[in-house]
Amino acid sequence: MKAVVYNKYGSPDVLEVTEVEKPIPKDNQVLVKIRAASLNYGNLVLLKGDPFLARFAFGLLKPKYPIPGGDIAGRVEAVGKDVKQFQPGDDVFGDLSGSGWGGFAEYVSVQEKALALKPANLSYEEAAAVPMAGVTALQSLRDKGKIQPGQKVLIHGASGGVGTFAVQIAKSFGAEVTGVCSTRNKEILQSIGADHAIDYTKEDFTKRAKKYDLILAVNGHHPISSYKRSLNLHGNFVHVGGSGAQLFQTMTLGSMISWTGKKKMSTFLQRQSQKDLIYMKELLEEGKVKPVMDKNFKMSEVKEAFRYFEEGHAKGKIVISMG
Repeated sequence: MKAVVYNKYGSPDVLEVTEVEKPIPKDNQVLVKIRAASLNYGNLVLLKGDPFLARFAFGLLKPKYPIPGGDIAGRVEAVGKDVKQFQPGDDVFGDLSGSGWGGFAEYVSVQEKALALKPANLSYEEAAAVPMAGVTALQSLRDKGKIQPGQKVLIHGASGGVGTFAVQIAKSFGAEVTGVCSTRNKEILQSIGADHAIDYTKEDFTKRAKKYDLILAVNGHHPISSYKRSLNLHGNFVHVGGSGAQLFQTMTLGSMISWTGKKKMSTFLQRQSQKDLIYMKELLEEGKVKPVMDKNFKMSEVKEAFRYFEEGHAKGKIVISMG
């Protein structure tokens, strides 16, 4: 089978499409013919081995997982004898980040806990855009942010992969949602139901008088003190992505603020969850959430896909078709 392989950390130039052995499913595994996969921030971490601490999980001197790719959608081709949830012919989507990665290939063998039945109303490309970004948005809002109906929620970095899901999921919980994005992306936020859109090129929301119950920093760069100022008395700030300096501040100063005051400031890291993947499937089939798609690349164009993703200006998700 064809797969995207890399054997050293570096730029997208280290990625190569080559022939590798097709996997054979073990007794507890599902063999999936992959139709589409998508890019997430974690793919850049695996590619570059940066931040360096990530190498302790992904390989200190060279990549531990030679085939990258976390989000997939495809069709079950075979199942091991101990598999209970799926059968050949099922359309599925899933998150491989907790199961050895390997999504940028024509086939993958994976435990059934990484998969769920594909939403019936989505194409393979649309379904592949969902797992990691959608579940990240869900878990950060619901589990870490403790979102409640009627709350005023601000999503900083609302037009990217996680951000577009976060806007819609927050609305599904009954929140009043404000999205922060660039001028060219305000229309996207309006199309997915944001109540308000702030153009960061024209206005700094942290200098507004308005306060928020929950701030989700998907792509933030403001100092922690600025976010704290924009929170209500019992407000909650959750760092999902952004600058390294902001992450460090959240882990140190943010922790002190949380211990000594009523405002809570914390970081969040998504975890693989079949239960939450099924929850996302239901939201998608009910029409409460839809994936926002930017560009679709071919497997042979994987280097170009990564370069485009690195620029940081994607409107929603970038998808790679696997043939």
